Amino acid sequence: MSQTISVASRGSVRATFVAAYSAVTLAQITNALPGALSGTFAVEFHTSGAGLTWIAGMFLMGIVVFELSWGLLGDMFGRKKLLYVGAAVSIVGSVMAAMAPTTDMMIVAQAIGGIGAGILFPISLSMIAAITPDHRARAKVIATWAGFLSLGAVISPMLAGFTAQFFTVPGGAPGAPNAFSGWRAAYLVAAAVAVLVLLIAVKAKDSAAAEGRKLDLPGQVTLALGLIAVLYATVTAVDAGFGSAQVIASYIAGGILLLAFVVIESRTAQPLIHLSLFKNSSYSITGIVAVTGMFAFLAICFSTSVAVSGLALAETWKIGVLFVFIQGPAFAFIPVVGWLIHHVAPRWVLTAGFALMAVSGFWLSTFALGTPETFGGTPWTTFIPPLLLLGIGFALTVGSVTAVAINTVPAQQIGMASATTNLLRDLGFALGPVIGSAIAFGIGATVFAGPLAGILGVAGLPADAVAGLVYVPPLGFLSGWDGVVAQFSGQAAASGAPAQAVDGMVKALVAAKPHIQGVAGTSLGQGFQTVYLSAGIAATLSAILTLFISARSSAPTADAIAETTEANEEAAVID
Repeated sequence: MSQTISVASRGSVRATFVAAYSAVTLAQITNALPGALSGTFAVEFHTSGAGLTWIAGMFLMGIVVFELSWGLLGDMFGRKKLLYVGAAVSIVGSVMAAMAPTTDMMIVAQAIGGIGAGILFPISLSMIAAITPDHRARAKVIATWAGFLSLGAVISPMLAGFTAQFFTVPGGAPGAPNAFSGWRAAYLVAAAVAVLVLLIAVKAKDSAAAEGRKLDLPGQVTLALGLIAVLYATVTAVDAGFGSAQVIASYIAGGILLLAFVVIESRTAQPLIHLSLFKNSSYSITGIVAVTGMFAFLAICFSTSVAVSGLALAETWKIGVLFVFIQGPAFAFIPVVGWLIHHVAPRWVLTAGFALMAVSGFWLSTFALGTPETFGGTPWTTFIPPLLLLGIGFALTVGSVTAVAINTVPAQQIGMASATTNLLRDLGFALGPVIGSAIAFGIGATVFAGPLAGILGVAGLPADAVAGLVYVPPLGFLSGWDGVVAQFSGQAAASGAPAQAVDGMVKALVAAKPHIQGVAGTSLGQGFQTVYLSAGIAATLSAILTLFISARSSAPTADAIAETTEANEEAAVID
């Protein structure tokens, strides 16, 4: 709070504001695109469950693992330089995503894009905070910054739906791949915006606050590697199962690294996270609900994208509309939530928000999933009311969780409490698609195996062929049918089966395709119903836990009111 901030005399104040607001809008557009396009990616790349999870979660990983270091590096070396780096990295990530021919390339693109957004979020905020020293004026400009962040969350699904609808060039023959998939244009638009950010930033003011600042490199390395190892294990378990040696080894490695991080942070003079914060029971509860509540939110978002687009085969623009109902309230309710946080105990706002999210999760878990609407599946418009409740709940919680956190600690710890809460909140965001997909695809595969064996047996396939195919996950039959058939025929031929017998088995398999895909869809639908239910339970537990936050500590103090808007620097970060 008392840190000396140096602001360069050169540069334009107006350009600084425009660059910062444009940068945070860009970061949020790229952040929200994978969530709106998850189902589309499943169809486009014929990906496995783990591949789809990596696409959805890798962007957030790029934000989370380095989140506590980018702001520090900006303080040390100049925020304008970091803004250049963030915009340049965003250009690379967006162009790679637009050109990605495979799941692996898209995963790499998302990792790069996530790093770019992870730089832009804190740096854009600190740039405008540095040129606005007055607390009252700072609160106003940061509220505007949060508005542009929320605006990016609204633009992103609309951009995805619009480009997919109007820029897609179908293939030359029925069933052929698209000559150009329109959603790729959304990433090209993002790259163009990043170029504009770079050009505007040239005239912006630079600032730094290097006095007494030092990078905790051992802490950053162990935290990053530990989180990556744990999330890698969880994603790998989607296809390999939790009993896999690779999964178990990754969990062990991640646990050791995170334990090392705790030891390092307890001994270093300038830690990334002051562990003493968690001695405060109210702050610890707030940290827990930041993870569990935001997990519930992103798990519902991810499930909706896959269930409505990937399983029900709804057009991408419909997914865009649904995500506007999810993300729109965070933008529309900015003045309402700000008033509530400052005039009502923030913990009650937090409790109400999580309760609405719980209702949304339980409501969605009752929907029949996995069947296209044209074949009697749940109409996409039916999702609007519960998703609107989710959006309102998110609008109430995402800012309140940081407001409650900073009200539970002494004034001198507000900055660290805010940064740590942001990290925990974003970790919850990252866990949403990772754990959600592990639940959905795991349950889907379990439910699918029995009916699939029955279908294949009725089709006349021999027992050994059935035994090999029942291990193929349901998403493989839905998004990678040709690959499944090719692998099956190749393995049958390699085992010595006569060509005539192989052809007969392939014909029997193809004849059973509609039945197999129908059961695969409903099996995965049951998996995503369970995700919705799990999200509802997580949100309910979050709401209950907030009741144990000290009423005294959650009452706004004068210092906290002055800092609340600034503390919500990433308040509307959405996948």
